[in-house]
Amino acid sequence: MEPVGKLLLYGGTFDPPHQGHMNNLQAAMEAVHPDKVLVMPAGIPPHKAASATPAELRLAMCRCFTAVDPRVEVSRWEIDREGRSYTVHTLQMLRDTNPGTALYLALGSDMLLSFTRWHRWQAILALATLVVQSRAGGDSADLHAAADALRPCGGRVLFAHAVPVPCASSQIRAGTLDADTLRQVLPASVRAVIRQNGLYGLGDRV
Repeated sequence: MEPVGKLLLYGGTFDPPHQGHMNNLQAAMEAVHPDKVLVMPAGIPPHKAASATPAELRLAMCRCFTAVDPRVEVSRWEIDREGRSYTVHTLQMLRDTNPGTALYLALGSDMLLSFTRWHRWQAILALATLVVQSRAGGDSADLHAAADALRPCGGRVLFAHAVPVPCASSQIRAGTLDADTLRQVLPASVRAVIRQNGLYGLGDRV
């Protein structure tokens, strides 16, 4: 992996990825102006039950992110790594393989509020600047308070402002969205993977 000036990491289960994820990535890129972006679907997430969707299919759906910008690459590193996917291990790998590169980690606002419960969160702060998606309606006081609380521990926090999309991956998996909404929030390449592999019981609704 060639060294770059700024590297933005965007991880998650992405089960499935949707327009909200793409908006979040775009906003994070506008806040950071990275030289390179890695989208990294998690293998076995530490904070939630393991995804029922095979990792290879989640990886295939994540190819949609490459349409956001030519700087975006999709990495299978966490999927291929044994055991649970801890962010600190991923960042350490990126630091080791990209010496001198400034690392940035994209987070959702809910993740910032629970950040001090993450595995080795102090080490994460030493490795990367956090890029946090603001909540719909603007940055709330609790988000800024959480960011301020991390600064004495070396925390560096940037806020990004994404266009909100009123949908969640859990709603897509649960089948609670109508066909028109599904077609609006799911990129065409993601819909193709879902149809071809019969994911989420959505059938011809996508």
